[in-house]
Amino acid sequence: MIPSIHDRGSETIGLIQYLYGPGTKEEHIDPHLVAAFDPLTPDPGRDPKATYEQLQHLLDQPVTALPASKRPEKHVWHLSVRAAPEDPILSDEDWAAIARRTVAATGIAPDGDEAACRWAAVRHADDHIHIIATLVRDDGRRPRLHNEARRAQAECRRIEADYNLRRVPAGDGTATKRPTSAERHKAEREGREQSAREELRETVRRAVAGAMSEGEFFDRLASAGLLIRKRVAPSGDLLGYTVALPDDRNGDKEPVFYAGSTLSPDLSLPRIRKRFSSGSPDQDSDTPSVEAPSGPATARRQAASATWQAVLVIDHGEDAQVAAHIAAAGEVLDALAKTSAAHTRKQLRGAAFVFERATRSHVQAERGHDRALRQAARDLVHSGPALGRGEDGATTAMAIDMLFFLVTAAAHWHAKKNHAQQAAAAQEAAEHLRAAYRAAADIPLGALYQRGRHLPQPLRQRQAAYLRQAVPELAEQALAEPGWFALAATLADVEAAGHDPAGLLAEAAGRRELATADSVTDVLVWRLRRMANLPADATAISDRATTAVPGNGRTARPSTGRGDQRRRAR
Repeated sequence: MIPSIHDRGSETIGLIQYLYGPGTKEEHIDPHLVAAFDPLTPDPGRDPKATYEQLQHLLDQPVTALPASKRPEKHVWHLSVRAAPEDPILSDEDWAAIARRTVAATGIAPDGDEAACRWAAVRHADDHIHIIATLVRDDGRRPRLHNEARRAQAECRRIEADYNLRRVPAGDGTATKRPTSAERHKAEREGREQSAREELRETVRRAVAGAMSEGEFFDRLASAGLLIRKRVAPSGDLLGYTVALPDDRNGDKEPVFYAGSTLSPDLSLPRIRKRFSSGSPDQDSDTPSVEAPSGPATARRQAASATWQAVLVIDHGEDAQVAAHIAAAGEVLDALAKTSAAHTRKQLRGAAFVFERATRSHVQAERGHDRALRQAARDLVHSGPALGRGEDGATTAMAIDMLFFLVTAAAHWHAKKNHAQQAAAAQEAAEHLRAAYRAAADIPLGALYQRGRHLPQPLRQRQAAYLRQAVPELAEQALAEPGWFALAATLADVEAAGHDPAGLLAEAAGRRELATADSVTDVLVWRLRRMANLPADATAISDRATTAVPGNGRTARPSTGRGDQRRRAR
C-alpha cells in the first residue's frame, strides 16, 4: 500500500472538483465520500442535494475564521493511498478505517483531538482513496506534520499486515523524489512518456557516467540539449547547478529548472565531485587499461572484464568498496543503454532506470575502488553507438551476461543488509537484463550453435570429455541443454587457440556460482570467449581454424606468456 503526499495547494474547490469529477481519462467511477472528520459531512457524490461548494466551505471554515493576514496561502493538504494491483478489493468500511488511521498517524487528526484539522476521504476507484484536509485546526493553530510522509509509510506497513495485503519494502530515506501529480498530468497532456523530472534525472545520470571532470560533465549536459544554470559564489567558486528541458515551460512560458539534488540525492554537485576527485588505490593486474578502446566491441569486452572483477568484489569485498562498485555499475548500465542498438536499448534503458534505486543506500561508498567500472562506462560512451550485429552485437550479449551476474550479486548483498527497496530494484533490473540478453544473444549464439552441430563427431566427443573432466557436477546438465552445441564450438575454438580447454573451463565454472543463470552453457560460452580472448562473433573464426587441432586426444597447453596471463585474468 503506497501513500503519496502531494504538493500543498491553495484552492480547496479545485481539488474537490477533480476528486468528484470524471478524471483526466474518464477513470473516476462513482466518486463518493467514505469517511470525514464529521459523520454529517455532505457528500456531493451520493447526495443530490449536496454541492462542491458546501463541502469546500465546511473544510475551509477554520481558515476563513482567521484574519486575512494570518491565513496560510497553501492550506490544502492532499494524500492518496493506493493498494497493490494484486490486493483484494477493499470495502468502503475498510477504506474509511484506513483513512482514519492515516490522518491520525500523520498528525492531521490525532486520535482524541477534538480540535484537529478537518478532512474528507473520497473514493473514486476500487484500489485507492484521496484524503483532502485543511491545514488550520479548529482552534486556529497549525498541525504538527513533521515527517508526515515517513509516518504515513510506517502506518501503511502496519495496515498491510492487518489486512493481509502485499508487503511493500520499507523506505530508508535514500529514494529520489517522485514526480508530483501535477508533473505527471502535465506529461500526459503534452504526450511525454516521462515527466520532466524523470527525463532530466535520466539525462543527468547519463552525463555523469564515466565523466572525469566538471567540464566534461557540463559539456555532456549541453550536448544533450539541456538548459543549464550554474550557481556561482562571489569568490567565483561553483556551488551548484540547475537544469531544464527547453520545451518544459511554466504558465509564464519560462523554463522549469530543477536542481541536481532534487532530481536525485547523488546528483548534487558535491556528490558528483566525489566521483571525479576519488583517490587512486593500488590496482591489481586485472584492472583494464585506462586507454580509450578502438571501437564499441572493444569497449564492451573491456566492460565485461571490469564487470567480472566487480562481481568478485561484491561477493567478498568490504561494504564501502561494494557500495562504490554498485554505484559505478549504474554508470555502466547508463552508458550501455545509451550506446546499444535499438533491439536491446529499451530493456537496457529499463534496467538502468530501475537499478538507479539500488545504487544508493546508507552505506557510504569508498570512491576510488570503482575506477575500472567508471573507466568502462567512459569507454562505452566514447566508443560511440554499437551495431546490433557482428562483433558489436556479440560483445553486447557478453557484457549483458556479465552485468546480469553483477546486478544479481548486488541484489543478494542488499538483501543481506536488509536494504529491501534496493534489493527489489536490483531484482527488477535483472529481469530487464534477461530480456535484453535474449535479444542480443539470439544471433551470435545461433551461429555458434550451427557451428557446433557441424563439428566432426570425434571433435565434439573430445569437447564432451573436457566438460566431464573439468566440471563433472555440471556436465550432464550442460550436455542436455540446447546450448551445448554452442559450448562445444567454443571449446573447439579455445583448443585451436592454444589454450587448455579443461583447465580454462574449470576456471570459468569455478569462479562464481551458476545457479542464477537461465542457461549454464550460455554463461560458460561467454566466460570462455572472454577469458581466451576469442572473438565473440563466431563468424569471425573459420571452420578450418576450429577443426585444425589434431584429434589425437592430447590437450593443447596454454601459452605462458604474460600477455596470455593477462587475458585469462580478465
